[in-house]
Amino acid sequence: MKRIWAALAHLATGLLTAIASWLAIGVLMLSVVILPLLPITAPVIRRIVDVDRSRLARYTGAEVPPAEPLDGPWLHRAQRVLADPVSRREGLWLISHALFGTLFGAIAIGIPGALVQQPIALLFWWTVPGGMENSFGVHVDSWAKALLSVPIAIVLALIVWQLPRLADLDAKWARKLLAPPKASLEKRLAEVVATRAAALQAHGAELRRIERNLHDGTQNKLVGVVMMLGIAERTLQQNPSGAQQALLRAQDAAGDALEELRNVVRSIHPPVLEDLGLDGAIQALAARCPVPCVLQAEHLGRLPAAVEAAAYFAVAEALTNVAKHSGAEHAWVSLGIDDDRLVVLVHDDGKGGADEKKGTGLDGIRGRVAALDGTASISSPSGGPTVLTVVLPVGK
Repeated sequence: MKRIWAALAHLATGLLTAIASWLAIGVLMLSVVILPLLPITAPVIRRIVDVDRSRLARYTGAEVPPAEPLDGPWLHRAQRVLADPVSRREGLWLISHALFGTLFGAIAIGIPGALVQQPIALLFWWTVPGGMENSFGVHVDSWAKALLSVPIAIVLALIVWQLPRLADLDAKWARKLLAPPKASLEKRLAEVVATRAAALQAHGAELRRIERNLHDGTQNKLVGVVMMLGIAERTLQQNPSGAQQALLRAQDAAGDALEELRNVVRSIHPPVLEDLGLDGAIQALAARCPVPCVLQAEHLGRLPAAVEAAAYFAVAEALTNVAKHSGAEHAWVSLGIDDDRLVVLVHDDGKGGADEKKGTGLDGIRGRVAALDGTASISSPSGGPTVLTVVLPVGK
């Protein structure tokens, strides 16, 4: 019985998306006639198809990976829509779902309603003056006609019993068209393997950096503190009046070691992120930037700690490059959430011509971002401007 209810809900909601598919087909036909509309309407149509992906995932319990978003410049979107096989499969799904989704949905809604109406006509036709119409247009005005409701109800009950098969057929066809093709899955697997390797490499480099900072910085300073305390101890025995200077030097060295240790801790996960959140932490970076910097940010709320840290270090590295190399007079940082993705833009009006091979730090940014399945890109033509774009999934 549970499967019947699940199939009924799947097919009934499919009727709603089938109606939306008819509308999408009309929009698609208009876009084909007026070609410049296609890059504008294609993302809207994809959102409609994504609703069917979610409906299919709820019924089958297996997630259907979404297609890549149709974003970017107008010409890029136009090329993607025309050349992308996923878009063509989605178009075929719209047509088939509009036809069969309407039919299956009408069956899922109409047949159970007709089944409920049969015993009503059988038992209560005589209470209605002149008889009553059943769901098949038969005018029931006698017991002989009323008894026809029994075989009709049996047939309808058998159809209702088969609704899970109908829903399974619909889901199988939907998964065939809407799930990524094997080539796309293999490509995605290769990307995941490469991302994992980059993440492990970045993690190893980060561990080596922390170890180096602790060994060359903090440890040396702590060794110096121990030596100074030893000198102070011997001085205290031989010249008590001169021991104070040795203790003061040891105290200063201990303070330096503590500051070095704090810097190492901040480089792992800045405490300012915990205190102020990502937008507040970036505002602090912008305020400290030697180049006048303006932050444009919507209220982000709290994001996953790894996402906040990656975005923070990307902006910190980018603003450092702006101050050292760009010759810019102004810089801008923009933060926003777009379709469950954090989009970070760092823009300056400098001379441009940033070369990734000359230590711009973009490799480090890419390593952090790739570990979270994000992307980082830079545009820096000669003469400027330079724009760093970082996109991170936030997993909301």
